[in-house]
Amino acid sequence: MISEEQLVQEFTTVVDRFFPRAGELLHHCSVKIIKYYCGRPRQLFQYIGIYCPQHLLVSVEDHKSAYREIAQNMGLSEVVCMNATRLVRDPMSKLKQEDQRLWLELHWIVSQET
Repeated sequence: MISEEQLVQEFTTVVDRFFPRAGELLHHCSVKIIKYYCGRPRQLFQYIGIYCPQHLLVSVEDHKSAYREIAQNMGLSEVVCMNATRLVRDPMSKLKQEDQRLWLELHWIVSQET
């Protein structure tokens, strides 16, 4: 089975190749696989999660149809864009305690926007 990191790498490579401007935006974002189980029997849905700084959110959303097309061709359910700036600065967020590596990655992305 292909690992999540390989799947993300393949996604970004395909985006770079077929949609260069959209791929350039992804280099300033964090791309992750989000797993979601639902239903009986439990069915796995995998999403592409794009965590981007607030100043790039509109640009990333403009290319969402290209991201969605590639993700669906790879067998993934959907593409979700999230504001990394808001996640890092939210005082009620438990992300820092639950997933320290993701929190640090998002913090680094947000610090690059200035």
